[in-house]
Amino acid sequence: MASVHESLYFNPMMTNGVVHANVFGIKDWVTPYKMALLVLLSELGRAGAQLGLLERRRLNRLLLPLLQGPDMSLSRLRKAIEESCPNLASSVHIRIKLMAEGELKDMEQFFDDLSDSFTGTEPEVHKTSVVGLFLRHMILAYNKLSFSQVYKLYTALQQYFQNDEKKTGIDETDMELTNTEDLEGKMEKEELDVPLREEEVSCGGPLSQKQAEYFLSQQASLLKNDETKALTPAALQKELNNLLKFNPDFAEAHYLSYLNSLRVQDVFSSTHSLLHYFDRLILTGAESKSNGDEGYGRSLRYAALNLAALHCRFGHYQQAELALQEAIRIAQESNDHVCLQHCLSWLYILEQQSSDSCVLLEHSVKKAVHFGLPYLASLGIQSLVQQRAFAGKTSNKLMDALKDSDLLHWKHSLSELIDISIAQKTAIWRLYGRSTMALQQAQTLLSMNSLESVNVGVQQNNTESFAVVLCHLAELHAEQGYFAAASEILKHLKERFPPNSQHSQLWMLFDQKIQFDRAMNDGRYHIADSLVAGITALNSIEGVYRKAIVLKAQNQMSEAHKLLQKLLMHCQKIKNTEMVISVLLATAELYWRSSCHTIALPVLLQALALSREYSLQYLASETVLNLAFSQLILGIPEQALNILHMAIEPILAHGAVLDKGCAMFLVAKCQVASATSYAPQKKAEALESAILNLNEAKIYFVKVDCREQLRDVLYFQARLFHTLGRMQERNKCAMLFRQLHQELPAHGVPLINAFK
Repeated sequence: MASVHESLYFNPMMTNGVVHANVFGIKDWVTPYKMALLVLLSELGRAGAQLGLLERRRLNRLLLPLLQGPDMSLSRLRKAIEESCPNLASSVHIRIKLMAEGELKDMEQFFDDLSDSFTGTEPEVHKTSVVGLFLRHMILAYNKLSFSQVYKLYTALQQYFQNDEKKTGIDETDMELTNTEDLEGKMEKEELDVPLREEEVSCGGPLSQKQAEYFLSQQASLLKNDETKALTPAALQKELNNLLKFNPDFAEAHYLSYLNSLRVQDVFSSTHSLLHYFDRLILTGAESKSNGDEGYGRSLRYAALNLAALHCRFGHYQQAELALQEAIRIAQESNDHVCLQHCLSWLYILEQQSSDSCVLLEHSVKKAVHFGLPYLASLGIQSLVQQRAFAGKTSNKLMDALKDSDLLHWKHSLSELIDISIAQKTAIWRLYGRSTMALQQAQTLLSMNSLESVNVGVQQNNTESFAVVLCHLAELHAEQGYFAAASEILKHLKERFPPNSQHSQLWMLFDQKIQFDRAMNDGRYHIADSLVAGITALNSIEGVYRKAIVLKAQNQMSEAHKLLQKLLMHCQKIKNTEMVISVLLATAELYWRSSCHTIALPVLLQALALSREYSLQYLASETVLNLAFSQLILGIPEQALNILHMAIEPILAHGAVLDKGCAMFLVAKCQVASATSYAPQKKAEALESAILNLNEAKIYFVKVDCREQLRDVLYFQARLFHTLGRMQERNKCAMLFRQLHQELPAHGVPLINAFK
């Protein structure tokens, strides 16, 4: 089920993806790259009406990222300008060349001429515009330079231009050498089209204040919305270390380093960066400036709260509780109700297994509404829905509660929580076994447009909610036998959430589970066994259950029984009802295979009682099918047929293809067993009906490539055709059965002793 707790992390850097950085302490200065931008602005003013409307629009869109972004090479800048206006790119290059190959007085004259942009009744640039502010900053920074610094700037400009000339010469030589290979030439062009990545971000000196703020806001927004477009953890840490080398007290860089360390699950580095962030925040006095005398205490209590969240994320619950108690103490002393509400939310997370957690959560929601905190109130409602779903509340009550939280989301435009709410609904419908409703909710989320503004090139919302929904979608397709579609969805997940991203474990688990199910269906138990280790690493409970399933299929009954009993005790302890019912059903099948049919009945009745108590309709239907099979074995097929009608409808409406096939196969078995006492004509009709049901079951088994069950169906059909005297159909079924039997030799288990 989708986690709703990740959003409780207090993030002082971001509001709608924008970093609110403190004063960086390093003002703007003139660099060769910024001189190239000044030349561009000068040439843009000269061009005037000569530029077309479309070209001017492209250049205006290009200017903002060029002004805010880090320094780049001249060749890359020229290429960016060429894409908007080739003639202007040529003029800029010629102007820079004349300045670099001329004398120092040419550069002096260039800066003197820049002031003319603001003169006249209708100046080319307004002083308060983005471009105007940039020009004024550069003129002021240049005027403050000493003569030696001016000379160094001129030397740097010459070096900047010469490096570009050398690179251009090398590229031309390479093109001549590879000119005969069209494919290689095409590949080189594609490489040039790649957007700015980590190898080109780093610049020789420190970033200016505005560049640093832009870089941090860009990376923070990407980490939140589209991690694949952010720098890799190693490259981002390298850039942050470069920032901190020039200004160790830059608090926001420490916080971004903390977020970056969380991506790779580095406990030590993330703790180190988080503590440094709050230390620098207090030392620089940024909090006290904006919050008066309360600033110091505010930093301390939120430092303790974030530390508690960090320990909770890594499973260090004892340390998290100590840090949370410290945050509560400081918040109570300062009478900070907002901080106390955050503490109360985290206290619920730490106390989830206790009986008072529900009361704690209800109190948290009421307080959040009272203090006007819709984000926390909505998270509390969704956590409450999640808890009550596991407690067995009916779906209509849960959906009503989620509807109330949705009203909050739309009222306050909380798009992230809208996504989480839809993912919750998808997971709840899956829990209750309503695959059609789950599919509808998943499609709703995937077709929605985010309410958040799309910035810094983010084209999609790569959050946990989308990962959860796509994983459910892949599993739903696999259950219906659409393995190619499921593979495409998983491929998309791998591209959207790479292995080093924070939500990659979700699709890794679902991928392993789908592969395991396919291997089991195909009778390749050795492959299924090899996948168990990967599943266990991602989810220990699921891994142990799958191991027991493999052992059962390999007829290692005693080992499977021991494993299932240990798992049953553990799941009952942690109140994982869904897994408890699955373990009970697997245990009942072990008893059938061991010919202990009467022992299986109490186990199945216990599973049925649990599934009905917790409103798990699909598991209840599956349990009824198992009870019908038990009655068939015990010699009362008429009673088995009667209860089958209670369970088969939900299975056919929402069940996996394999379960549909098993249900139809069971119906056919019961029909044949009931027909023994019928008159000859009625018996023949019953057998014909059983053959039709077997044909339907065969279609289902073929769809999921379940060859073992298909072999059993063919054997059963051959026997029925023989009884009815239809020799041609009998021989065809016998031939197909023989082919499958040679590929999949039987394990010596009677046909009647297996439901699935």
